[in-house]
Amino acid sequence: MKLSPQAFQSWKNKKITLLGMSGVGKTHLAGMLRQHNWFHYSVDYRIGTRYLDEPIMDLIKQQAMQIPFLRDLMRKDWIYIHNNIKVEDLGPVLSFVGKLGNPELGGIPLREFQRRQALYREAEINAILDIPSFFQKAQDIYGYPHFVNDVAGSLCDLEAPGSVELLAKHTLILYIAVADEDEEAQLIARAQRSPKPLYFRPAFLEEQIGAYLREHGLDYAAQMAPDAFTSWIFPRLFRSRVPRYEAIAKPHGYTVSSRQVGRVRDESDFLEMVEQAIAATGIQH
Repeated sequence: MKLSPQAFQSWKNKKITLLGMSGVGKTHLAGMLRQHNWFHYSVDYRIGTRYLDEPIMDLIKQQAMQIPFLRDLMRKDWIYIHNNIKVEDLGPVLSFVGKLGNPELGGIPLREFQRRQALYREAEINAILDIPSFFQKAQDIYGYPHFVNDVAGSLCDLEAPGSVELLAKHTLILYIAVADEDEEAQLIARAQRSPKPLYFRPAFLEEQIGAYLREHGLDYAAQMAPDAFTSWIFPRLFRSRVPRYEAIAKPHGYTVSSRQVGRVRDESDFLEMVEQAIAATGIQH
């Protein structure tokens, strides 16, 4: 959605999608806006609570059934297990996606990893398709006038026709770009210190597995240390996504920097930042 600064200011029920890599400040903004009467829609939270709930529970139960004490309790229906996903803690979703590599080191075998990646992709697409229906829910049920969509960082890698167009039709897309090389290095360093499960485009993953195996003299993905591979691939993933984010933001939205986001302290700061990003395009609508 493209607007003039004046149209944005007068937009009664603002709807904004935050786009960018994990670590650029999306969660900071969404959490802050939630305190200022904005409905916070987290795509990853929707994925975990609606579309991956059953696969996550199947995985948990499968692991629990390997423990004799828990197996007996479960088969007799004496205990109840459920996952506890929170907007600010998506642990069950991350655990389900997992990290590719040696199973003896906690890694996921390649074929199973690919299966989970496909399930995650389908779930993310469905969570995006749900967004328009939540506009009405946010207002009619919960009484929120404004809506912020914290989209997953993997949006640019879904290659799902219609997903970006749907967001552009219904929301103002705000891309948070990493400010400079120093911030890029810090973001990458943070991700490598604590590597987290990630979604990869299938072609990108295949290419990078081959490169990693050659570089480290390995024959199979099952020989890779999960954390080592995830840390190794992250900078490559980051740099592959930047042009994809830009290809979304240029025709469909607006761009701000992670440094600008870091200076936002309240709703007024946020709205001013968005207005400046709109004005910077020099386009009136």
